[in-house]
Amino acid sequence: MKKIHFTFLILSFIKITQAQVSQPYLHHTERDKNKEDTTTLQAFFRNGEFYGHARYFFMATNNEANLKDFYANAFGMGIGYETGKFKGFQIGISGFFIYNLISSDLTQLDASTGVGSRYELGQFDMTNPKNKTDMDRLEDLYIKYSRKNSFVKIGKQHIRSPFINPQDGRMRPTLIEGAIIEYNEVKNLKLEGAWIFGISPRSTVSYFGIGESMSIFPAGIDMNGQKSKYPGNVNSHSIYFGSLTWQLPFKAKIQLLNQHIENVLNSSFIQLNGNIKAFKSKNLFYGAQYIEQHAVANGGNQDPDLSYVKKGNIARTFGFRLGIEKLNNWQIFTNYNRITKDGRYLMPREWGRDPFYTFMARERNEGYGDVHAMNIVVNKSLPKKGLKMEFAYGHYYLPDVMNIALNKYSMPSYFQTNLDIRYSFKGFLNGLDGQFLYVYKGKLANTYGNDRYVINKVNMSLYNFVLNYNF
Repeated sequence: MKKIHFTFLILSFIKITQAQVSQPYLHHTERDKNKEDTTTLQAFFRNGEFYGHARYFFMATNNEANLKDFYANAFGMGIGYETGKFKGFQIGISGFFIYNLISSDLTQLDASTGVGSRYELGQFDMTNPKNKTDMDRLEDLYIKYSRKNSFVKIGKQHIRSPFINPQDGRMRPTLIEGAIIEYNEVKNLKLEGAWIFGISPRSTVSYFGIGESMSIFPAGIDMNGQKSKYPGNVNSHSIYFGSLTWQLPFKAKIQLLNQHIENVLNSSFIQLNGNIKAFKSKNLFYGAQYIEQHAVANGGNQDPDLSYVKKGNIARTFGFRLGIEKLNNWQIFTNYNRITKDGRYLMPREWGRDPFYTFMARERNEGYGDVHAMNIVVNKSLPKKGLKMEFAYGHYYLPDVMNIALNKYSMPSYFQTNLDIRYSFKGFLNGLDGQFLYVYKGKLANTYGNDRYVINKVNMSLYNFVLNYNF
């Protein structure tokens, strides 16, 4: 608990300091003057802002009758603080702790397959499944410099990009350690750049070097059909990316991004999104996306059996979206994505969710080649009632589970149904949000009588109930 105790000690000290400098022994005119004075240490701290977050998360997997089920109840709370500005500079710090309330024994494996919990363990610390109480993390610790509409931020922090993002489907999100710059001084143009040298994946409580961070989640099989040996053997220390987002006429937006994982992989991303007025004032949405990947150097290790990606590997994927927004806040989207036969599309699952239009919560298409994915998404928003509902249904045609070259995680083709209901409380409970997410995945391909291709993958239901309170 040392990290979180230190975080809360610092935050408590700042809070006490704020309280002391605002005691009645100061005349009100002096207090007002100090409040406006951004050149003093008092103002630097007094003009800052505290924030907090409490989260409860119930998750349960219901597998086929002969396979083991799992469930978890997790609770956590965190607090953060960001100072006011001093000549454009700010400091931020936050921490969060998690408790395993009542859960399955997540160290136990299914008797027939030897497979354990896939989803529930991710609520806690995947690096230590036996840990139930000492799960705390120093999440933010950064210095930020802002000028006009742009900023530079250095240290531990949150991030959101196509390949590295919070993927907030567990108790805590993915975080990074590094430097991020965002430039917004040209109208309709945003430029971003990043140098990342540490990552704290969701479902962990520590920061890891880049190579280490690629080795936390299950690694699947290599190109020879053997258990992947790259965990702990990836030689990479940095991630670099640059991004350009340009607002085009007619409500269109294009984003270009290139991400380079030192000594491992280079990924280029382009996406165009927009909407136009259609008949009877309805909005028509459209989108197109293309990603291309090339292995870099030796793919992470000079020994090809220990590398993350095969030397010379190329992967390509493209997708499309078409949707319409009707009256009364109805939206309907149809999406399609194709990963070609050139090779496996790879991106460490520790870092973020898939950027594909066809992404549906609780499953990925990372690690596969020769994929056809399609889904339909219908959502309805009732802002005055604080209610949002979404229904999604999709078919995902993957390579056969025996196709070891293009199926890294031995996942059969499947169909998936998601029902997502969210409610925001008002009045006295303002700041409290609830979510219920139900997921069903059924198989669409041969599993050859092997339940290892079934458990936690297909013919299963997943129940999620989440409460968030932000203050």
